[in-house]
Amino acid sequence: MHIVTDSGTDLWLPPDQAAELGVHTVPLVVTLDGTSYREGLDIEPEAFYRLLAETDSLPTTSQPSAGDFAQVYRQLAATDPEILSIHISSGLSGTVNSALAAAEMVPEAKVTVVDTKTLSAGSGWQVEAAARAAKAGWPKERILALLERIGEATDSMYTLAELKYLIHGGRISHMKGLIASILNIKPMIGVEKVGGTYVQLGQVRTFQRALAGLADQIAEKHAPGSALRVQVLHAYNPEGAAVLHEIIDQRFDCTWLPLGPMSLVLGAHTGPSMVGVAFAPLEAFAEMP
Repeated sequence: MHIVTDSGTDLWLPPDQAAELGVHTVPLVVTLDGTSYREGLDIEPEAFYRLLAETDSLPTTSQPSAGDFAQVYRQLAATDPEILSIHISSGLSGTVNSALAAAEMVPEAKVTVVDTKTLSAGSGWQVEAAARAAKAGWPKERILALLERIGEATDSMYTLAELKYLIHGGRISHMKGLIASILNIKPMIGVEKVGGTYVQLGQVRTFQRALAGLADQIAEKHAPGSALRVQVLHAYNPEGAAVLHEIIDQRFDCTWLPLGPMSLVLGAHTGPSMVGVAFAPLEAFAEMP
């Protein structure tokens, strides 16, 4: 079985380990000042945010085309037709629809498309689980059941210091975003699990309070001291990510995954200040090979 995903899933595994597990990543695309870049192929996060700081333009993003996915499916089906294609939320991206259209274009492949209903590290955890289970020889139905359990157990949330990128991308109401910018409000935003869309969890006046507020949100779901799997990622704000890591670490029994940058295509919608966290009870991963 092959595992296909997109670059918005933020798989934490090193590239060589991901390749060994049979994970194939199709890049999302970000466009800035008229130039389009395939994430991970044409540009890396540090270079992208440096360009973003040097321009007054705002970036746009696009999902892989159905043709992009079809090309990958066709190549993989030549060695094994069974393909599990796992992607960021259909409520936030058209990537799932592109994958579904591609599956129809490649009848020789047996493609099962999974909508994670989340993004970034939360989606990456499902990709990791699928890859490890497939490597262990699990049947597809058992893998899909594992992904459903992990998806249900995992929550993702983030905060950011400036709102202009979210407003530009249409991810929040323009008027609410405009008012929040004037008042210097820092929102705490989560991803709900039914439609996989953004929901506002609260708002405060300073970025430091927003980081602490994310830990408070975790505590509303899990008692202090709970054994959790946790990963903090950021757009281009390692200092803020380190602060959030420390706040959470003081309150919970954390099994940490690597802190680092998230997909630049996701960061394009939030700007460089964004810091986010994915978390779940550690026991949700006990069955994972």
